[in-house]
Amino acid sequence: MAANNGGNPATHFGRQMRKERLARGWSLREFSARTEISFTHLSRIETGHRPPTEAVAVACDRVFPERKGYFLEYYEESRTWMPAGFRDWPELEDKAAHLHTWTPGIVDGLVQTEGYARALISVQPAITEQILRARLTSRMGRQRRVLMREDPPSVCCVVDHTALYRCIGSPEVMSAQMDHLLEVAAMPHVTLQVLPAVTHPATQSGFMVTDSAAYAEHVIGGFTYTESETVTRLDRLFDTLRAECYRASESAAIITKAGEIWTGESRATAEATAVSASKSRRHKA
Repeated sequence: MAANNGGNPATHFGRQMRKERLARGWSLREFSARTEISFTHLSRIETGHRPPTEAVAVACDRVFPERKGYFLEYYEESRTWMPAGFRDWPELEDKAAHLHTWTPGIVDGLVQTEGYARALISVQPAITEQILRARLTSRMGRQRRVLMREDPPSVCCVVDHTALYRCIGSPEVMSAQMDHLLEVAAMPHVTLQVLPAVTHPATQSGFMVTDSAAYAEHVIGGFTYTESETVTRLDRLFDTLRAECYRASESAAIITKAGEIWTGESRATAEATAVSASKSRRHKA
């Protein structure tokens, strides 16, 4: 029987996986080929930087039959005592029937264009081109996985009104982002609403809620929650947030207006905003 070793469960799983791999003399790439799991994904699990998933546990039991089902057993048991932040959000999100998402100040990652996402990621401290590409690929992959799968969840995305006028990248990037928001809002399984500049407790942090899990994020990282009390609490908070929003049709009109500001008659205003933002970044540097 697998047991809680009192430490970080993600690290313990990764160490056991690496131990078995090295005992067989397999490189990570060979291990990846045998398990049919991404080389990068396995590397992050081995180092404890990413929690294991059910699919990884099943693959490990298949290529390490001598462990007699240890990895899946450990994974299933660890879910009952694994602390917030060590659970795998994508795995929970992939099984969701509905998804509510909100991010203050910027357009949420689920509905960002590649240009908008690149501009945001590129200003992270000590970012390298390799890391930027990896994060960008992951973000775009998530969008396809959630919004474009055969049986997508019912998505409700609340967009902060201030995000429509904060210059991320350039006026051209912002214009494309406004167009993309309208395209996403037109999807039959998506409801997109704009939150006006009102006082609300949810403006302190971004979060997402599904049928059985929630994810809350701050400036350093995020935490995944599966406790029913926490999920219900955040679901109700989202309901109060949505109650303050403009209607979907009004939100579309607001986004259209923002797009016109970035590329239409008010282009000079948009460019002035971009110049001001650029000067501010140089000043901070």
